[in-house]
Amino acid sequence: MKITVCIGSSCHIKGSRQVVEQLQYLISKNNLGDKVELGGTFCMGKCQQGVCVTVDDGFHSVTPDTVDSFFAQEVLAKV
Repeated sequence: MKITVCIGSSCHIKGSRQVVEQLQYLISKNNLGDKVELGGTFCMGKCQQGVCVTVDDGFHSVTPDTVDSFFAQEVLAKV
């Protein structure tokens, strides 16, 4: 599974750094380092919906407040 987080300026302002840090923590906490690849990218073209995150090819809008529920629904439930 590949998770990609936008780290462009619009998403950065909306909290992409906190989203990345929390995802790193959750991947480590759940021992998923061998199953989940976390990466960053610049603009995904959906700036109004940021923080933009893809899981494989699926698009999601995540905030620092919703990252835990996002992880449970989109990552833990599927690995």
